[in-house]
Amino acid sequence: QVQLVESGGALVQPGESLRLSCAAPGNILSIYALHWYRQAPGKQRELVAVITSGGSTNYANSVKGRFTISRDNAKNTGYLQMNSLKPDDTAVYYCNTIIVLVTGELLDSWGQGTQVTVSS
Repeated sequence: QVQLVESGGALVQPGESLRLSCAAPGNILSIYALHWYRQAPGKQRELVAVITSGGSTNYANSVKGRFTISRDNAKNTGYLQMNSLKPDDTAVYYCNTIIVLVTGELLDSWGQGTQVTVSS
């Protein structure tokens, strides 16, 4: 199974920053729009940010002005820069995209999740 690989989660204090990465395997053609979701304990998974293959972005109201999503199409990698972190940002963060395999097949792929904890 082709899976995205996430990294960058950590325990940080309020006001600090983190950068999450989401890498697709090397033996693929491309990826479609990249999404970042998060799920806090006892809550439903929510969409945090999305970036299209052309670079258009959209954010949840709760993170606008603090988070920035980006991508490197040459590396088939996405990023989520998170600034001014708050305790409410504590969650497991997941990336999701549709991968275009070398066979032309499309695969809806998720990362394994990375824990972000914001606490003093």
